[in-house]
Amino acid sequence: MKPLIIALALILATPLPAYAHPRPPRDLRQLAQQTGIKIGSAVDIAALRAESDYRKVLNREFSHVTAENAMKWESVEPQRGTFTWADADTLVDNARRNHQQVRGHTLVWHNQLPAWLTTGVADGTIGNAELRSILRDHITTQVRRYKGKIRAWDVVNEVVEEDGTMRQSIWLTHLGPGYIADAFRWARRADPHAKLFINDYNLEWNAPKIETTLALIKDLQAQGVPIDGAGFQGHLGIQYDYPGDWANVMRRFAGLGLEVAVTELDVRMELPVTPEKLATQAQYYSRALTDCLSVKACHELTVWGYTDRHSWVPGWFEGQGSACLLDESLAPKPAYQSLLAVKSPR
Repeated sequence: MKPLIIALALILATPLPAYAHPRPPRDLRQLAQQTGIKIGSAVDIAALRAESDYRKVLNREFSHVTAENAMKWESVEPQRGTFTWADADTLVDNARRNHQQVRGHTLVWHNQLPAWLTTGVADGTIGNAELRSILRDHITTQVRRYKGKIRAWDVVNEVVEEDGTMRQSIWLTHLGPGYIADAFRWARRADPHAKLFINDYNLEWNAPKIETTLALIKDLQAQGVPIDGAGFQGHLGIQYDYPGDWANVMRRFAGLGLEVAVTELDVRMELPVTPEKLATQAQYYSRALTDCLSVKACHELTVWGYTDRHSWVPGWFEGQGSACLLDESLAPKPAYQSLLAVKSPR
């Protein structure tokens, strides 16, 4: 029997051939499991409610979700003191049923503010001290409502201009730069366990914005402000070069002890669509995932809508579109397949 035992031991000690490695993932949720990265999508709440095919694909493919608009201020408090949580609750409840984590988006932004707030500030009926109280109450109310149900919040969104100056929003104008630190502190008190992010666009490549944001984070950290992460929106277009230094930029933020995330990825193109454009788009998507996977601190890649049926791009960029992983019929595009083919270095 000894020779048989020895032979068995040799067989067990022999490395498995390459073809014995795990099969390529069947979908994005399995890709997330294999790579250890959270793969998510922004969610159109009306489609989630009304379109069974949209809902089915969302829940099959994604382990992480973000409310595209349902958690923005104009959506949750359209009239002062009157809160409308139904849309945000729908997202959170659906996520819990389908074992998805949630990114809260967004607590402080210069856009999509309710008219009662912007008008009151403009005409002087809301003074600076009251504005600060309103902001504190908004953050506290929203974060407390979803305490324990939100993995990460985009606490402040797009606070740096393209030239590297601080954005001239009503918050900076009336409250001064300290509003950013206040926002993070209020969010932490409301939910001590949620990850708190700063989030911005063109942070992948814009040097002035990168340097200002890094300096801002260092200043917040020096003050003891609780900031956990930096979000790179990732709104790309194939008519522009891919931001080839993106992974190194991520590493600079990670070097400050932060988690980093790709929070709003899409890759638009000038219409009409051609096979060549789809192939280039696929390369951009796969490079974004590869860059994220190459940085240990990158734990999430979220696309800003997964289907061209409900993409924001045509409404904002004239003559452009087809920015998502799936087409209007929810058929996977080459970009979807390119993500499944990415080999994780982790």
